[in-house]
Amino acid sequence: MLIGIIGLGDMGRLYAKAFAKAGYDVCGCDMPQNREKLEEELSPLGIKLLESGKEVSHTCDLIIYSIEAEKLPQVVAQYGPITKYGAIVAGQTSVKSPEIAMFEKHLPADANIITFHAMHGPGFQPENQKLILINHRSTGDAYQRMLDLFTAIGSDIVELKDYHEHDKIVADTQAVTHVGFESMGTAWKSAGFFPWDNSSYIGGIDNVKILTTLRIFSYKAHVYAGLAILNPYARQQVKRYAQSESELFKLMIMEKEDEFRERLYRAREFVFHESRKPIMLNDSVMKEFSLSQNAEVQKPNSHLSILSMVDAWYHLDVNPYDNLIGQTPPFRLRLGIAEYLFKNEELLEESIETALYDKTIRGDDLEFHSAVREWAAIIGYGDMEGYKKHFNETQAFFKDRLAEGNKQSGELIRRLMTE
Repeated sequence: MLIGIIGLGDMGRLYAKAFAKAGYDVCGCDMPQNREKLEEELSPLGIKLLESGKEVSHTCDLIIYSIEAEKLPQVVAQYGPITKYGAIVAGQTSVKSPEIAMFEKHLPADANIITFHAMHGPGFQPENQKLILINHRSTGDAYQRMLDLFTAIGSDIVELKDYHEHDKIVADTQAVTHVGFESMGTAWKSAGFFPWDNSSYIGGIDNVKILTTLRIFSYKAHVYAGLAILNPYARQQVKRYAQSESELFKLMIMEKEDEFRERLYRAREFVFHESRKPIMLNDSVMKEFSLSQNAEVQKPNSHLSILSMVDAWYHLDVNPYDNLIGQTPPFRLRLGIAEYLFKNEELLEESIETALYDKTIRGDDLEFHSAVREWAAIIGYGDMEGYKKHFNETQAFFKDRLAEGNKQSGELIRRLMTE
């Protein structure tokens, strides 16, 4: 089977190398200005560079579109109609509704559409990472070849028969998860401090928050913009997260303790019901990963971002443990720290008391409240360029620590997944 990849960016190259290493014949194409650099990197691995997507589409048995979601309509319209007879066509975008629509519109009727979504970024090798495989239309033989391919590179395959189910899961595991961490980063930028220099953000849970935020901002804005804005289910879930945060914040500033506590305990009962199989993040491991120089000086934190997420899951009637089938490392960490907070009675009470009565952190919570509103509005308007601009401004604020944060978060993820 000759595999052709249209778009040799970070993820396209990652999978081209994995397929070649597994013994498959692989070729691909990218923008002409990138050809020389790609030749140097990929040719020694036996990966052939072709002139254009036209050549890839016309000659390959499996064609993978690995390009930005917003550019997909133009590229599929250009190369889809000349797809090789009976070939398998897949996309590597994180939102499948627009992708499938483009494939149905431009591909020949004989093309097999079996798409996939790697639930990890380019910082991880495909082996042992979650990969969602969706059989939209295909012969049995074609689908088996795709299963064999991803088995050969060691992917942890999750099979879904419907792309709508995929997009609902991804709205939770990626779009809303990213907005939570992006809002934290934006709040810290607006407040004008780095969280590792602030005694309210020291400790296990906050180490995870900080490192995951830095990890997200170390990648490219267009990836997250596409996830949030092109996914038809993401806007609803982001809106609910923003609503939960706003309602909880109002209860905090009005110090309505009984209503605030009752609401959170109701959400806890729904999300962390005893029937759920817990993640059980390792407390000692979380405490190891600190960027702070004064890790022994720690103040209580309201953890408003986590309280809001659990409340949103309750109101959306979403069981996040079910969505672990399509988990990403940031989502698993986010669910893990939420579980850690809500299952620790003493820590949860400290969080509630701090949220209601500790005025020293109220300013930070106000910045977070404003940041959530900003991100939700951008996503609600479908403002792709606004999303990228907002993202890049916060990214620039943290630029000197992004590489370290990415490295440490990768090690944190590895340790928490194995210990």
